[in-house]
Amino acid sequence: MARLKLEFPEDQFCFSTQLTVRVTDINAANHLGNDSMISMISEARARFLFDLGVRETEGDGTGIIVTDLATTYRAEAHARDQLVFEVGVMDFNKYGGDITFRVTRPADQTLVAMAKSGFVFYNYRHSEVVPMPDEFRAKFPRVNWLD
Repeated sequence: MARLKLEFPEDQFCFSTQLTVRVTDINAANHLGNDSMISMISEARARFLFDLGVRETEGDGTGIIVTDLATTYRAEAHARDQLVFEVGVMDFNKYGGDITFRVTRPADQTLVAMAKSGFVFYNYRHSEVVPMPDEFRAKFPRVNWLD
């Protein structure tokens, strides 16, 4: 199987947040486990959306749902490491796009991981994908669009 490569333009990250690797995030190999990294990516996404004023679910039942996640690991992280999650968006379409992540350890400037998470807007009341709200799209005037 071909290896996954994730590379993003430097200028597309528009938010960052710091998270600490907890002892409970460590696996049997004594480093940050895949399941915990996914949880940390989810937390960074939630903080990003909150910072934008985007609620997980609006009053009409519409929210964002994750469609996929790709992660590449570049270095190990260990208990008590401080990690910076830089977050951006790209490849918008009518219904959603991608949220991107670059995870670094500032103590030694190490790139720990890169990730890309697909999302769509979804109406939970009607169980259907819905078009991206204009208010959300307007927050990112420079994002490239896919047809």
